[in-house]
Amino acid sequence: MVEVSIALFLLSIGILALVSLQPSAWRLAGRSDYLGRASGILQTQLQINEARIMNPNTVVSAGTTTGTVYPGGQSTPKLGDAPFSVQTTTASLGGNSWLVTVNVTWPGNATGISESLRVIRQEYFRQ
Repeated sequence: MVEVSIALFLLSIGILALVSLQPSAWRLAGRSDYLGRASGILQTQLQINEARIMNPNTVVSAGTTTGTVYPGGQSTPKLGDAPFSVQTTTASLGGNSWLVTVNVTWPGNATGISESLRVIRQEYFRQ
């Protein structure tokens, strides 16, 4: 009888330890979801700007633009979509060279993630 009560006591301590880890696991899963979606948006914005700048027929102006992007790809949010703020800065490096910096932030994270890309115009991309 004593052995059974000791086993139940140890089992209950183990279950309580697992239950106490659950909230931090949910936070980590939510953070990784936001980070994954933000990195997808960041790479998409870099690719769009790279393709635009590489075409010699397009006019590129230096400056900063800010907008809101939803992971669903729509202009309005779908159920479960969170707004991601995208800030794109384009700077001329002289000649045919441009520096594109994209910063993506989301609710609860004012720092976000950022990446830069150096783009050189290419005659082969003329349309």
